[in-house]
Formats: sequence, structure tokens, C-alpha cells
Amino acid sequence: MNINKVVLVGRLTRDPEIRTTNTGSTVASISLATNSYWTDKSGQKKETTEFHNIVIFGKLAEIAGQYLIKGQEAYFEGRLQSRSYVGKDNVERKVTEVIASEMQFGAKPQGASQAGYGAPRANATGQQQPAPQNNAQAAPVAPQRVEEEIPTINLDEEQEEVKIEDVPF
Repeated sequence: MNINKVVLVGRLTRDPEIRTTNTGSTVASISLATNSYWTDKSGQKKETTEFHNIVIFGKLAEIAGQYLIKGQEAYFEGRLQSRSYVGKDNVERKVTEVIASEMQFGAKPQGASQAGYGAPRANATGQQQPAPQNNAQAAPVAPQRVEEEIPTINLDEEQEEVKIEDVPF
């Protein structure tokens, strides 16, 4: 039995890079940082950070390019794939990447403006759309709250005994 499965939850270290292949397929390249914490034998708290290269294809890549931003937390599930290539300096390099098949958005980065967060930044061809303008003179827009009526039971008003035949289940 063989299994090649990766699950990562971390923060993007940069905005996704979107490109289109010769066949017209969209590809997103994402860099993700994950942290590990532990306490050593002397009681000192330690932390290490790992960086992961993630590649996404197709419609999922388009969605990642539109909505993910640097610093945002995200969940990726996929498989490991290694490849080699010759760099511009004619040196052969090897790289291991996560080919993602599942993705979920996480918490937004701290300090990200509400107006610009989650707004589409690029269309499917990778052309940048105008970013929302944050005008210091504009009044902030408060989210509208929808009041939900929640039924309550007042036990003081209930004087009858509950009969088992009245229960609908």
C-alpha cells in the first residue's frame, strides 16, 4: 500500500503567483510557512518555521489567485512531487513541491483592511483588477446586523404537565 498525502495549515509568505500554461490551464504558486513549538530539556520554549512550495492547477488556482493574500492563514491538502530543472545559471536544481487538490481559506492577516480583504484581485487570465481604494476621508461602513428572533420558553407560564403523547417524536 502506498500513500502520498500532505496536509498543511499555515500562513502565506507572499501573494500567490498566477500564470497560464501553453494549453490554457491556470497555475498558482504559493509559499506557505508553518511553525512548530516545543519546550527543550532546560525548559526553554523553542520555535521553528518551515517553508513549503505549493502548486495548484485549474479552477482552484484561479480562486486562490483571486482571494488569497500574503499573511492569510490557509489549509492545503495534496501530494508531494519532486522535480528537477536547469536554472538560468545552467545548474541543475531539484525541488519538492506540494501539488494541492484541496484548499480552505483561514483567518485574514492582522491589520488587513476589511474593504480590501477577500475582494477579487485578478481575473482568470492573471490580469490585475483595480484594487479597492481606501480613502481616509470616507466614512467606515459598518456591517449590517440582522436580528434573529429566537423563541424562548418561559417556565413560569408553563403550568401544564408534559404528556408523552404530545411529544412529536
